[in-house]
This record gives sequence, structure tokens and C-alpha cells, in this order.
Amino acid sequence: MMIRIAFSLVVLSALLSTDKVCQAEARPNVILVMTDDQGYGDVGLHGNSIVQTPNLDQFAKQGVQLTQFYCSPVCAPTRAALMTGRYFYRTGVIHTSRGGARMASDEKTMAEVFQDAGYVTGVFGKWHLGDNYPMRPQDQGFQLSLIHKSGGITQPPDQPNDYFDPMLWKDGQPVQAKGYCTDIFFTEAIQFVEQNQDQPFFAYIATNAPHTPLIVDETAWKGYAAKGQEESTAKVYAMVDNIDQNFGRLLAKLDELKLRDNTIVIFLTDNGPQQSRFNGALNGRKSMVLEGGIHVPCFMQWPSQLEGGQKVATRLAHIDWLPTLIEATQTKADLPNRLDGVSFWSLLQGKQDTWRERNLFFQVHRGLQPEPYHNAAVLGERYKLVMNVGSFGFEKLDEVPPKRRTGIQLFDLQKDPGETNDLAASMPEKVEQLTEAYDAWFADVKATRNFETPPIVLGSEATESTLLCRYQDAYYEQDRALGWKVNVPHAMLVQLRLNQPAEAGQTLMVQWMGNVQAFEIEDPRQPVAALQLTPGTGILDVWLQTEGSPREFIKNNTTLGDVVVQPVGEGL
Repeated sequence: MMIRIAFSLVVLSALLSTDKVCQAEARPNVILVMTDDQGYGDVGLHGNSIVQTPNLDQFAKQGVQLTQFYCSPVCAPTRAALMTGRYFYRTGVIHTSRGGARMASDEKTMAEVFQDAGYVTGVFGKWHLGDNYPMRPQDQGFQLSLIHKSGGITQPPDQPNDYFDPMLWKDGQPVQAKGYCTDIFFTEAIQFVEQNQDQPFFAYIATNAPHTPLIVDETAWKGYAAKGQEESTAKVYAMVDNIDQNFGRLLAKLDELKLRDNTIVIFLTDNGPQQSRFNGALNGRKSMVLEGGIHVPCFMQWPSQLEGGQKVATRLAHIDWLPTLIEATQTKADLPNRLDGVSFWSLLQGKQDTWRERNLFFQVHRGLQPEPYHNAAVLGERYKLVMNVGSFGFEKLDEVPPKRRTGIQLFDLQKDPGETNDLAASMPEKVEQLTEAYDAWFADVKATRNFETPPIVLGSEATESTLLCRYQDAYYEQDRALGWKVNVPHAMLVQLRLNQPAEAGQTLMVQWMGNVQAFEIEDPRQPVAALQLTPGTGILDVWLQTEGSPREFIKNNTTLGDVVVQPVGEGL
């Protein structure tokens, strides 16, 4: 009798184990690779005879090429839209720094969707949606994270730093990595795949290359210089070449582990090239809403489900990947917010007749108060309305020099993909139609949060101290940093340490909730203030003041002026 029971348990265990494996095999893995500032023309497949991207070229040819794919013209906006399926203006993200690159924690990310569905989730590389609680990747659905802070390696707050042997952050803790940054991120991602091969996983590999500074192996870039490329282009091509080699390593590992057939692998870039170089026939580059700034490479494979050698020419965008992956993986997603993106899973299956035409909208510029018609575009299936392109660096349109204020332009992308023939004067009805669509969109996205950026939460149990980075997270008016938008959930005693040496006669000033306090400086090398913060949300400002002189503002992009907030006890 005991033998029969034992045998039955073994059989049952085997059946359950087999069923678990079958379920895991039925649920596809997802790997999303996104590079930084790699333009449409930075792959051999798109007519570039210099850069070497054999792995990406072959991957695209054997998979599905999304030939009309669009992202925002700069980094953080694209990442917010990609992660949430929503236009970034809805998420709390406004632009790339100076308080504009923090995503609200009530936005549900792609990682949270997959985590809820039982996937193991990991991010490797560039996050750029918030360095502090509750906006870090580990707060937003990623169970493993290896990232750099801010918008790039060597940017504040992680200075000094380098692309070789960089200081990175693993699950919120600093680590001194060894090797070249792109190699490190792919190696960690490959290890993540190996460790989780028996369960469904979502891996987000977001390289900081080929974003500036253009740091890469000297031998590699000089090889491209020998082919007649000037130094910056040679360095970019060497960085892209390295990405391609690592992408090949990733695919080889999937083949080795026999995971390739049931893994959705996606490659795309976040915007157009930062520097002027070959970009196909596209006009413009990063930060511009012209095609060269927003039309990017996008390729995918899912060998067990999708026929290779396809080209999908429908205009698609970053906001569409989340709903598409939800449908493709048959994931039940509890989404608290309405998505702007639309699933194009039917297009990937060859069902073109199911698609409904729509407009896509793009806009981004400096300042925390987006302004209508400022570096914006409306993209229809054929016609594109472009408004005041090239004015990204200005907060207000009236600040833009007249020569750079291009006004309203209309292009027929079917006949004129290079955007050389402005049809606005000859097609006023189409201009009016697309302008009305834009006005409705702008009012809609503004209504979501009124362009309010989320606060950094202080004193959270998730972190022992909080680093407030002046360059990345301060609240700015023009070029003046006026403190940080923070939330103090309960009264607390804190120590504030300012990263700025004091001069003789200076006092440390702290402003919170309308109250200003002055503190004598005991050690001029490290000004410190200890005080009680009352609960609330507002601007916490810390600065050095010389008696009888106006306040001086730090203008450079360094760590000077950064503040560490260290809770030391409960408030009264």
C-alpha cells in the first residue's frame, strides 16, 4: 500500500512539474533592448555603408521591421511613454533634467504589468525616470536593477564617473563595476536570462551608448576614423558596433539555452542622433520633432509565432508597445490609467484591415510648464504638421530667436519623407484639421496632472538617506535652481548636508513651507543644518548666503549644491 502511495506521489509530482514547464514554455519571455541617441541611419540596414551592425541587420531581415516607428525626440519622455503606454505629459515627466524627469509612482509600468503576471523582471542600463523613492526602478516593478543615475554616466549626481569601470547602482546600492558599460549591462542581462530560464522573464536592456560623452575603446574608434569619419562620428560608430556585438552575444545565449523560439526580442532606439551625421533621407536630429529626431529603427522577432522577413509600414510609436505586448502574451493587466497606445498585434499577424487610422502627437521643450505649439508635431497616416521645430532649449516661444522660430509647417510624408516642401500655405484646411486635433490633445494631456511633477518622498523606510541632485531634480526658474519638490509624510528631524564649501562670513539657509532658517557653519568644508521638517509637500531650498549680498546661484552642471537629507529621528 505504501509503495502504491509513494508511486502515485511521484507520478503526481512529475505531472505537476511537466505542467509547470509547459506553462512556462507557453508564456513567452520578453527582452526589450533600447539604445540611446542611435539614429535611423546608424545601422547598416538603413543604407549606412560605414557602421558595422551585422547582428542587427540579420535580426531585422529575419524578423519584423517596423519601418515607420516613432519615439519622442529626447530620452526621458520616450522612456516614460514606453514604460506606461501613455503620452509622457500624463506621467509627470516633462523633459530630461532640471526637475522634469521624474515619473509619478501611480503610473503602472510595463515591469509592474509583467511582475503581476508572474514574470521575473530586470532592468540593465539607463532608467532616467527618477533616482529617488518612490520613482526608482525597484519601486516601479523591477525585481533586479543595475543602472546608472540621471540621464547618463558622468552626469550628476554620479561624478566623477566613466564608461570604463563605472560606478553603478544595483538594487539601490552603489557598486564599482569592471569593464565597459555596454558590455557590463549585456553581461548582467545574459546572467539574468540564464538564472531565470525556467520561468518567464522580462528583461529591459537600456544602454546609455551611444549617448555623449563619446567614450569608447580608442582602437575601435580610430578604425572608423581610418575610413574617413571625423572623430565624433567615428566614436559613435564604434559604440554602435560594440552594441551590435553585444546584441549578437545575447541572441547566441538565447540559442544556446533553447529560448529563442519563445522569446519576444525587440530592438529600438529612444530618439534620433545627437550629432549631425548620416541619417538616411531624414531631416533633423535629436530634440527636433522633424523625422530625423523621432523616426527610429525598430525590429522584433518571435520565431514561434511570427513569420520572419516582414515589413510593417503602418505608423507606430513607443506608446504602442505596452498594449501590444499585453495582447501578444495574453497577459491579464490591471491598468489603473487609460492607455494612449494601441495594440498592433494584429498587424504583426498580417491583418492590415483591422487597423484604424489615427494621429500621433510629439512635443518636448525645456521648462516645467509646457506651452502650446512649442516644438510640437501631429503625425497622421500621410500628412505631418510641424510647429516651431528646433526650439527645445527654450522655455517660452517668445524667447526663441526669430530665425529659429519656424512657425507652422505641413509636410506630405508619402511624397516628401525628407520634409523639404512646406505645404502649409497651399493646404490651409489640412493645417486647420491637424491643429484642431493638436489643441484637443494638448488640453487632454494637460488635464491629467496639469503638468505637475511628482515630489521626492523623504524619510521613507525604503531608503536611509536621500540625495537631492541639483542638476537633475531641482526646481528651476530659467537657469536658477530654487530647491527641490519634496513630500514630508510626517514630522521628522533631519540633518541636511550641502555639497558646497562655505566661504568666510557665509550662513547656511534652509527654506521649507514658507519658513526660512539660518544656521551657523561649523565646518566650512561641509555645511550642515539640523532641523525639524513639518509634514507637507513643497519646495525644500538650501543655499549659502553672504550677508549684505544677493544670493548667488550655481550655473554649472556639477554636484555642487547637491544636498543629502538624513533623517535622525521622529519630529515632535
